[in-house]
Amino acid sequence: MSDAVESVLRKTPLFASLTDDETQALRRRVSSKHYDRGELLFSEGHACRGLFIVGKGKIRIFKLSPSGREQTLAMEGPGSSFAELPVFDGGNYPASAAASEDAEVLFISRKDFQDFCREHPEVGLKVIAVVGSRLRRLVGIIEDLSFTTVRQRLIALILRLAHTSTTRSSQGVHVELTKSQQDLAAELGSVRELISRNLGRLQAEGYVNVNGRRECIG
Repeated sequence: MSDAVESVLRKTPLFASLTDDETQALRRRVSSKHYDRGELLFSEGHACRGLFIVGKGKIRIFKLSPSGREQTLAMEGPGSSFAELPVFDGGNYPASAAASEDAEVLFISRKDFQDFCREHPEVGLKVIAVVGSRLRRLVGIIEDLSFTTVRQRLIALILRLAHTSTTRSSQGVHVELTKSQQDLAAELGSVRELISRNLGRLQAEGYVNVNGRRECIG
């Protein structure tokens, strides 16, 4: 397991520049845990315990409104770190995190990570870069939610998937939506009923042909 943990650390942008000896020193401060699909790592408002790194699987970062509606902020995959900000500012976790599929996650306590950054200032500088990139992404989410409709956000998502699709036919570009309508709603800042209604309207207007979870762009 030690070799597997070190492999994950080397693939994590925060620690990519560490020497073998430094990576091994960091490894001694790391614990690992398995999370089942849907299991919470932490909830918004809870005291920050430390930094997390995805080893396997995917972790969904999300906010939950008082009415129970979810807004997905990010999907973190292998090598991604998260919860950096509260590790340094001393605040609580600003969002919740849950496994979107079975996952293996590494954990470094807040004190251990702070001590390591004092010993290796370049890691602290990379944390600033990661947090800055995340802030830009959140600003983009805010702009989308503020200035676009659910229909526009859904169309933009389908177009992004179409650009990366390699499945084409005389009917158009085939895009497979691997997420449920509930997950799409959480990602697009809406509710499942609106996603279903807008997909139906796009089909009625001839823009897509819905076949199960596969969208055929006409």
